[in-house]
Amino acid sequence: MSDNEYNIESADAGASATIPMEAGQIKKGGYIMIKGKPCKVLSISVSKTGKHGHAKCNFLAVDIFTGKKLEDMVPSSHGTTVPVVVRSEWEIIDIGEDDELTLMDEGGDQKTDVNLPGYPDTMAQEIRDAWNEGENQVSVTVQAAVGIEQVIAYKKVAE
Repeated sequence: MSDNEYNIESADAGASATIPMEAGQIKKGGYIMIKGKPCKVLSISVSKTGKHGHAKCNFLAVDIFTGKKLEDMVPSSHGTTVPVVVRSEWEIIDIGEDDELTLMDEGGDQKTDVNLPGYPDTMAQEIRDAWNEGENQVSVTVQAAVGIEQVIAYKKVAE
């Protein structure tokens, strides 16, 4: 085979979107995957060991992208998955007609594959009002997990 037959489209380090973790190690405020959704843990209650020998962890969590509450019960010594959640700051360059954002980070890299958030309901309009057709500088926080990216916060930058 010659060297020019290889075509590499993307340079991904091969990092997984989730990591395994023992259920008993997950803390309140941490993240957990419940029903395939990345969630932030609101509360954990641990039941005593029963006749089969496992304490159970009952997780009450909220989906980090939709705000929907989910619940899961896992034996504390069993493994579960935890999403790798990454937050990044971006400045709004433009807001398109279909709510797509053009963003730029401090290094000058641009991103165009993020839309205005659908949750909470009022945030998309608040960001539009704050940006005011480019009159104001607005920075947004984009949270990414399991292949999904969404704006979760914004702030007006003082000129």
